Amino acid sequence: MKPPVRKSLGQHFLNDRRILERIADTLELRGTETVIEIGPGRGGLTDVLAPRAGRLIAVEIDRALAALLRKRYAETKSVEIVEADVLDVNLGELAGGPFRLVGNVPYYITTPILFHALERPRPERAVYLVQREVADRIVAAPGSKEYGALSVNVQSVATAKVLFRVAPGSFQPPPKVESAVVRIDPRADPAIAPSEERDFRRFVQDVFGMRRKQLQRILRTLWDASQEEADAAIEACGVDPSARPETLTAEQFAAVFRRR
Repeated sequence: MKPPVRKSLGQHFLNDRRILERIADTLELRGTETVIEIGPGRGGLTDVLAPRAGRLIAVEIDRALAALLRKRYAETKSVEIVEADVLDVNLGELAGGPFRLVGNVPYYITTPILFHALERPRPERAVYLVQREVADRIVAAPGSKEYGALSVNVQSVATAKVLFRVAPGSFQPPPKVESAVVRIDPRADPAIAPSEERDFRRFVQDVFGMRRKQLQRILRTLWDASQEEADAAIEACGVDPSARPETLTAEQFAAVFRRR
């Protein structure tokens, strides 16, 4: 008997084998990699990944589902089931070296998980099944209505691409929204240095918290600066002081951040 669906955990189990295979394909595994799977659920994607990965670590918060998976993989030494909230797990330490990350991410905590996975050491590649609107925000271009703090924080350190969409009927139970698979790869030339990442992330979120205001007014508030000081800092970056946050690229955000 399968454990019941727990709505409180945002559980929607992907059971379309074709989609599961496509998601696994995007990781481009050669059979030697360590893969961390977020929220394996009933093990649909786990079953596809297990023979492809050198080592597979599945992190599941639901006790009943974790027990089910432990029983299923008791004789498979390359598969480890970790019963935990992924937000409480240091992914780099868990992997013990380079790793790839994949998961059908619960919609209600998608953004926290994405930010958690951006912390160093980052995965060599991350592939997420998320709500389509979130995928659109991740890859959004400056000036678009979807562009925001998530877009800038991801694009400052990684490249992202929406690979394909997934219809509600591919899940059990079906969600009320369309989903999409997005791939995120670390940039070889990140816009910010490792030592800047935490403060930069907070800065970007604070700026977009006042996104309706002009950049000049935002910086005057955040930095307790005069109009002249704010204008000088912004213009030194080649940005118009009257610009609004959603028009700046990740690189421009980084340049302004360093003027603080």
